[in-house]
Amino acid sequence: MHLDDQSILEAISRNTDRGYHHLVDAYADRVFSTCLNLTRNQEDAEDVTQEVFTTIYLSLDSFEGNSKLSTWIYSIATNKCKEFLRKKTRKKRSGYNTEIEREDSHILPLQVIDFQHPGAVLEDKERATILFSAIDQLAENQSIAYTLNKIEGRSYQEVAEIMEISVSSVESLLFRAKKRLQQLLENYYRENLK
Repeated sequence: MHLDDQSILEAISRNTDRGYHHLVDAYADRVFSTCLNLTRNQEDAEDVTQEVFTTIYLSLDSFEGNSKLSTWIYSIATNKCKEFLRKKTRKKRSGYNTEIEREDSHILPLQVIDFQHPGAVLEDKERATILFSAIDQLAENQSIAYTLNKIEGRSYQEVAEIMEISVSSVESLLFRAKKRLQQLLENYYRENLK
């Protein structure tokens, strides 16, 4: 049985463990989906999801209700994914020298990663793989904003609350992300459709 946010919070205030189980029931699949969309790896998404719910459990007392419960949860999930991806990138960089791509640098060839998003239907899997590879080349905040808005369907307002930035910042991030994706995908298709 799924409870609404208010009922979950009331259950938590009466009995933390039971309320927490209701919270997990209500949000586990959605948090996992967010983590999968951001990490692009099922095992990593499972690990990060577990970390998210551990953090939530340990900080339930700090939730003050200034935002919706869902916003607070997705904010934690997004931050945990960012931490995870930064650690993963540091590990890769410590193993060998890499060229860091910047907005103003030349466009690097699009490296198609082997990520099969479970939501993509069979005929769209190749396009989804190419799109996710391009999203991975965006600046971190652009990638997160684009994923939350375009992949998960969250409104600008929700993205702003989750990322703890203004709506105009979200609009700017999405504008730059779309422009960059257009460049990356245009080059990819030009090179591969010769």
